[in-house]
Amino acid sequence: MFLFFSGAIVFAGGGTQSAAATGTPVSGYEQAFADAGLRLLSQTVSIRDFSLPMVSSASAAKTQPVELQSLSALKGKVVFLNFWATWCGPCRDEMPSMEILYKRFKDKGLEILAVNCQENQEDVLAFMANYGLTFPALLDEDGRVSGAYGIQAIPTTFLINRDGRIILRLVGSINWDTEKIHAAIESLLNST
Repeated sequence: MFLFFSGAIVFAGGGTQSAAATGTPVSGYEQAFADAGLRLLSQTVSIRDFSLPMVSSASAAKTQPVELQSLSALKGKVVFLNFWATWCGPCRDEMPSMEILYKRFKDKGLEILAVNCQENQEDVLAFMANYGLTFPALLDEDGRVSGAYGIQAIPTTFLINRDGRIILRLVGSINWDTEKIHAAIESLLNST
């Protein structure tokens, strides 16, 4: 069973303070995230690779084999990794703003992976269709990946840089469709 929170932020990895909060000079995307009110991890964290089945109407209808998506296959892209469930109100609240991010930045190197926590493909497909969501949804039916990422509350979002390092962990829902967040994502996408 998962809890859900709205607006709470928890940091993992090397500590709870961003470089800006500790007095360390920031530049580039770090400043853009600080301006957006999103505190980056003080130290980046390695990803835990996984492969999960993608939600697809073709595989649900058994007309095609299940397609697997691995996290490591996206190295070189900025990955927005979100853990969620269809019954979670805060998850439903933030999904439309995630869709806006996806449409705006997918051709610039942003990938969204929405990892559904322990629900079946039919429910997830219906949810995605009902909300008009086009970003990839993955099924973590046994909770193995959620457990590996220490998910205790949903939604939880990780932002992974092009080097495959986690730079942000946010627990709770937010509106991702703001000018400052767009500027932060754009800055991260433009960093090398």
